[in-house]
Amino acid sequence: MGGILLPDLGTEIIIPVCAVIGIVFSVIQWYIVSQVKLSPDSGRSNNNKNGFTESLIEEEEGLNDQSVVAKCAEIQNAISEGATSFLYTEYQYVGVFMVAFAVLIFLFLGSVEGFSTSSQECTYDKTRRCKPALATAVFSTVSFLLGAVTSLASGFLGMKIATYANARTTLEARKGVGKAFIVAFRSGAVMGFLLAANGLLVLYIAILLFKLYYGDDWEGLFEAITGYGLGGSSMALFGRVGGGIYTKAADVGADLVGKVERNIPEDDPRNPAVIADNVGDNVGDIAGMGSDLFGSYAESSCAALVVASISSFGINHEFTAMLYPLLISSVGIVVCLITTLFATDFFEIKAVKEIEPALKQQLIISTAIMTVGVAIITWFALPASFTIFDFGSQKEVKNWQLFLCVAVGLWAGLIIGFVTEYYTSNAYSPVQDVADSCRTGAATNVIFGLALGYKSVIIPIFAIAISIFVSFSFAAMYGIAVAALGMLSTIATGLAIDAYGPISDNAGGIAEMAGMSHSIRERTDALDAAGNTTAAIGKGFAIGSAALVSLALFGAFVSRASISTVDVLTPKVFIGLLVGAMLPYWFSAMTMKSVGSAALKMVEEVRRQFNTIPGLMEGTAKPDYANCVKISTDASIKEMIPPGALVMLTPLIVGTLFGVETLSGVLAGSLVSGVQIAISASNTGGAWDNAKKYIEAGVSEHARQLGPKGSDAHKAAVIGDTIGDPLKDTSGPSLNILIKLMAVESLVFAPFFATHGGLLFKIF
Repeated sequence: MGGILLPDLGTEIIIPVCAVIGIVFSVIQWYIVSQVKLSPDSGRSNNNKNGFTESLIEEEEGLNDQSVVAKCAEIQNAISEGATSFLYTEYQYVGVFMVAFAVLIFLFLGSVEGFSTSSQECTYDKTRRCKPALATAVFSTVSFLLGAVTSLASGFLGMKIATYANARTTLEARKGVGKAFIVAFRSGAVMGFLLAANGLLVLYIAILLFKLYYGDDWEGLFEAITGYGLGGSSMALFGRVGGGIYTKAADVGADLVGKVERNIPEDDPRNPAVIADNVGDNVGDIAGMGSDLFGSYAESSCAALVVASISSFGINHEFTAMLYPLLISSVGIVVCLITTLFATDFFEIKAVKEIEPALKQQLIISTAIMTVGVAIITWFALPASFTIFDFGSQKEVKNWQLFLCVAVGLWAGLIIGFVTEYYTSNAYSPVQDVADSCRTGAATNVIFGLALGYKSVIIPIFAIAISIFVSFSFAAMYGIAVAALGMLSTIATGLAIDAYGPISDNAGGIAEMAGMSHSIRERTDALDAAGNTTAAIGKGFAIGSAALVSLALFGAFVSRASISTVDVLTPKVFIGLLVGAMLPYWFSAMTMKSVGSAALKMVEEVRRQFNTIPGLMEGTAKPDYANCVKISTDASIKEMIPPGALVMLTPLIVGTLFGVETLSGVLAGSLVSGVQIAISASNTGGAWDNAKKYIEAGVSEHARQLGPKGSDAHKAAVIGDTIGDPLKDTSGPSLNILIKLMAVESLVFAPFFATHGGLLFKIF
C-alpha cells in the first residue's frame, strides 16, 4: 500500500516539540504584555516603547498620569478578583460533579462484563483477544478526569490572562490605537497558544502512558481515550452556561437601568452593575469559550482516533499514520505562530479602519498557510493508500483524498467566519438595515433582527453540508472527523481573535470608569467594535466545527454500538429523532429563562441603589459593586445546574431505557436542529449588538440621523441588544456544546448501552 516517509521517531519528536513551541511562544507574548507597567511610578521609571513618558500627561488633556494609572490598576484588581472568585465557586460545584460522573463512568463501563478482569473478544476482530472491559472503565475514567482538568485549566488561565491585560490595553490606548491593539491581540494569543498546546500535549502524553498497559490492543486504547473529549466538553458546558448567565444578567441590568432609564453612558462608574458586567465578559466569553473550543478539539481528535484504531492504521499498528490527527494540530500551532507575527511584528496598525481588516487577515493567512502545511504532513505521514473503517467494511482511501477532507473543513470554517462577519458587522447592509428599523421602535428592530438571524443560517449550513458530503465520500466517518480537525487546526489564531474582543471591551470599560478622556474612549470603542465582530466569527467557527465533530462522534458511536443502519422509518429511531430535535429548544428555554430571572434581580438591585443611595447619580457617592457581583454569581451557579443536568442525563436515560437505536435518533435530531438554532441565535444577538454600536458611533450620515445616544432610535436599539444578549452569549454558544457532549457521552457509554440498554423494550 506504500510506505510512510515520516518515521515513528519523527512523530514522537514533532508532536511534543510543536506543543512546547506553542507554550514558549505564549510565555513570550505574556512577557511582552507584562512590560506595560501597571503601577503609579511607571511614568517615571520606564521610558521604553511599552512604558510611559511624561508627554503622556499632556496627551491625557490635563489629567494627572499617576492617578489614572493607579485608578486603572484598582479597577483591574476588582474585575480580576470578581472573575477569580466566581470561577473558584463554580469549580467547587463542577468538581463535585466531575468526581460523581467519573464514578458513574467506572460503574457503567465496568459492569459491561460484570467487572471481570479476564481478557475478552475484540469488538471488531473476533479472532483476537483484547484487554478486559474493566480496564476500559478505569482508563476511560482517568482520561475523563484528564480532559476535565485540562478544560478547567484552559478556561481559568484564559480568564487570568484577560484580566491581566485589560487595563494595560487601556493605558496603551493613550499612545494610539495601534499600541492598544497589539497588547490586546498579544494577550489573546497567550490564551490561544496555551490552550492549543496544552490540549495537544496532555492528549499525546495520555496516549503514550495508556499504551504502556494496552500494548498492541489499540482498539481498547483509543476507546478509553474518548473519555478525554467527554471530560473537556462536560466542563465546557458548565463554563459556557454558568459564565453566560453571569455575564448577561449583569449586562442586561446595567443596560436597562443605566442606559435606558437613567440615560448614563455604558460602563459609567455610577452604575452598580458595571464591575459585574466587566467580570462577566471574562468568565463567559473568555473562560467559557476557551473550554468550549478545547472540548471541540479534544472530541474531534478522539473521534478520528477511534475510527483510525479499527482501520488499517490500527490493525497494522502504524504509529505515525495513527497519530495523523495530532500531527495536523502540531502543524497548526506552527502555522498560527507565523500568522500571529503578521499582526504583532510585520505590520503596524496606524488607524481605526485598519483594525478589522488586520483581524480578518489573520483568518485568511492562517488558512492559506495551513493548507500547504496539511498537504506536506499528509504526504509524509500517510501511506499512498490505506483502508478506513466504514460501517462494518474497510474502504480504500488515497492520501490525497484525506488531504482534501482536511482542506474542505479548513476552508468551510473560513467561509462560515466571513458569512458570520457579513451578517454581524455594522460595516455591511444587514446590520445597517437593523439599525435603520430602530426609527420606528423596538418592535420593528426585533422583527428585522430575527429575520437576519434566520437568513444567516443558509450559507453556513450549505458549507457544512458540502464538507460532510466531500469528506464522507472520500473517507467515511474518518473523513468527517479530520474535516472537523481541519476547521479547528488554526484554533490558536481563532482563540486569539476571539479573546481580543472581551479584552478590548474591558479596556473600554476601564477607560470610562477611570475618567479618561473622550479620545481614549473612542480608541477603545473602535477596538471593541472590531472585537464584537470577531467574537461572532469565533462563535461561528465553534458552531460549524461542533456540527462536524458531533457527526463524527455519531458515526463512531453507531460503529461501536454495532448498529449497521439508522432507519428513520423505524418507530424507535423516529421518536428519538423527534425528541432530539426538541432538546435544543428545551435547553434554550432553560438558559434564557435563567438569564431573565438573574437579570430581574440585577435590575431591581441597580434601581434600588439609584433610588436609595444619596448622591449616586451626581457622582458624589460610590455604588455597592460587590452586591451586584454576588447576585450574578449566586444566580449563575444556581441556574446552570438544570440545563447541565438535561444534557448530561439525556443520553444515559435514553440509552439505558430505550436502547441504542432510539439514542441514535436523539443524537441525529439534536444535531440537525441544534446547529440551526445556534447559528441563528448567535448572529441575531450579534447583529442587534452592532446595530446599537452603529448608532452610538455615528460614523456615517445615516448613523448620525438615527442618533445620538439617548434618542428614541438608540433606546430601541438598546432594547434589541438586551434581548439579543442571552441569545448570542448564553443559549447560542451553549448549544454547540449540547450537540457535541451528548454525542461523545453516548460514544463513551456505547459498550454499556449495547450490552444492557433498552430495558423498557426488553420488559415489554
